Amino acid sequence: MKTAGIVLIIIGILMIAYTGFNYVTTEKVVDLGPIQINQKKSHPVQWSPIVGGVFLVGGVIIIALDKRKSN
Repeated sequence: MKTAGIVLIIIGILMIAYTGFNYVTTEKVVDLGPIQINQKKSHPVQWSPIVGGVFLVGGVIIIALDKRKSN
């Protein structure tokens, strides 16, 4: 359980620090034999920093419960 708590804390910190990312795809718009026109599209993926805070708090709670259980 301690490992899961540490992983949640790390994910929470990263989600608070980085609130999203973009990835780019290339789509073929026109294909007329030797003539091809491509278009690059950006797709943003974003989340709220609150979600990262929930993961962070959840990881701390899991570690605290694991320490209490082992004592």
